[in-house]
Amino acid sequence: MKYIDHIADPKRACAIVAHRGGWHHAPENSLAAIENAIAGGYDIVELDIRQSADGGLFILHDDTLERMAGIDRIPEEMTIAEITSLRLRMADGGPDQPFTTETIPTLEQVLETVRGRIFVDLDLKDREMMGIVAAKVKELDMADQVDLKAPAGTPEALSWLAGQRGIDGIPFMGMAFFREESADRTAEAILSIRPFMCEAKFDRLETLAGQHQRLREGGISLWVNTLDQVSCCGLTDSAALADPDAVWGRMMAAGISVIQTDQPAALKAYIEARPK
Repeated sequence: MKYIDHIADPKRACAIVAHRGGWHHAPENSLAAIENAIAGGYDIVELDIRQSADGGLFILHDDTLERMAGIDRIPEEMTIAEITSLRLRMADGGPDQPFTTETIPTLEQVLETVRGRIFVDLDLKDREMMGIVAAKVKELDMADQVDLKAPAGTPEALSWLAGQRGIDGIPFMGMAFFREESADRTAEAILSIRPFMCEAKFDRLETLAGQHQRLREGGISLWVNTLDQVSCCGLTDSAALADPDAVWGRMMAAGISVIQTDQPAALKAYIEARPK
């Protein structure tokens, strides 16, 4: 099934996004973490994309290699051969985590690994890479399986998007912050470009819930993060582990049908235990 068709399916359960892969038993953003996400039966894996000094595309979140590879260098100043030779620390890294045999993967390696197995959210650490990443996705015939995303909730964001070339044919997710005083304008901006999904932040969950129906009628599904570091209104993974009904259940009741989490196994168990 194509990514867009899967997200548009009204019969599907809430889709689970594994943030940086299934990293609790493998280094984040590694091929092993992707395999864990596939084995876990999750819908989408989120991965961070950067570009080396010689133009190679690779998978890493941080601005430096310190946390995950133990060296204080800027990866964009290194060659792709240097970067992909580095071994990764276990899980979310740091000095207390041991090094593994996993190395930093290239985007090409990732796309070949996921082909026909799981959908991929490509989080570009520099949005100016969008055309380059889109070209690689098309070259590998993976346009039906990945998304690209960028801010799309303001006139300035829409103006930037209008200048992008070569991203047509690849599922696009708009990103927006819904505030009570401007939620209608934000929704109109998103609806003007009709992405298949909207990654939403909000001042109150009720603000976003109030826009759900018009976005759904426009063919746009809502994606929300419960990651502890970037969640809204205290609706975090940590809170969800203590009371999933108060976080994940409340989100689903508000019309959110895609949740990105660092606790995908717990979210999956919760969804499966809910009354059908």
